[in-house]
Amino acid sequence: MTKITTNLDEAAVTSLLSDLPGWHKVEGREAISVQYKLPDFLAVMSLMAQIAPEAEALNHHPEWSNVYNKLTVTLTTHDAGGLTSLDAELARLIDARARVAGATAS
Repeated sequence: MTKITTNLDEAAVTSLLSDLPGWHKVEGREAISVQYKLPDFLAVMSLMAQIAPEAEALNHHPEWSNVYNKLTVTLTTHDAGGLTSLDAELARLIDARARVAGATAS
């Protein structure tokens, strides 16, 4: 089942980013990104493991990578050619999980 999404206009993106500390627009792309710092590698892996099933349930998968205690996440809806309500939903979910895990955004 495909989830219905709507593209976000500039005002919606600005509003979304004001609610998500550390998140920013990616230069040269219709995408948003954040880098979280956690205590160690295991904490990053744990956070990713918490987010993964929820992203799968949304059928929306982040571009992400980690180096030791840092997790970088980028969101965009490739099929829609930009940012959509699905990106906003997943960004809020990721932000909530990161806060609970004690991550700091940079």
